[in-house]
Amino acid sequence: MNQDRREFLGTALMTIVAAKLGMTEARNSFGSVKQIDAGLLNVGYVEDGPANGRPVMLLHGWPYDIHSFEEVAPLLAAKGYRAIVPHLRGYGTTRFLSNDTFRNGQPAALALDIVALMDALKIEKAVIAGFDWGARTAAIMAALWPERCKAIVSVSGYLIGSQAAGKIPLPPDAELQWWYQYYFATERGRAGYEKCRHELAKLIWQLASPKWNFTDATFDRSAGSFDNPDHVAIAIHNYRWRLGLAPGESRFD
Repeated sequence: MNQDRREFLGTALMTIVAAKLGMTEARNSFGSVKQIDAGLLNVGYVEDGPANGRPVMLLHGWPYDIHSFEEVAPLLAAKGYRAIVPHLRGYGTTRFLSNDTFRNGQPAALALDIVALMDALKIEKAVIAGFDWGARTAAIMAALWPERCKAIVSVSGYLIGSQAAGKIPLPPDAELQWWYQYYFATERGRAGYEKCRHELAKLIWQLASPKWNFTDATFDRSAGSFDNPDHVAIAIHNYRWRLGLAPGESRFD
């Protein structure tokens, strides 16, 4: 691995980890959100850095949004990278182009969204970096579309999901950590998330990063992204699919 690649991976990985673990407090603000038709979606995204810079896709997880990277993108831009940060399907200003499209939260569908976005932006190959849902997306892209990946930075591990593995019970203390997935498996959980999506998201922030003393302003900056009309449907389907409780699309089988 050359020095330039090591420098990028070190900068990106440590900064994403810091954001995920609550070691930093957001201080910067992105510019205007751009929109572009890509695949099934009209994708909202921000970017930083030179237009001809080496492209980096920065992918957020649940329940977060593009602001997870508002300190990462300027660091990469300063190194000459073109940092592109999209709202995933069901977040922010990203919208489905058709009301009839299945609101699929299946991980492979999210990965295909990023391939489509790269096509729309005329990007042949990029570094794919992310955490949580974004980490899973990066890993799936590396497995299914390796020709589109210059490198990946996957925080939370290499998480290509397996429905079969998801049926294997874990020790009780590990199961406790996934309480919200079982909550979402019920109609009560779906209705509860629909009604209290901001409150539930803030609770997840607190539980996932107990040392992160984020301000209301920091949370509110991301919370607006959860008001997307497809957010609840995508989140619920994602977790139900992972537990084998909801079908996906046959093209991803």
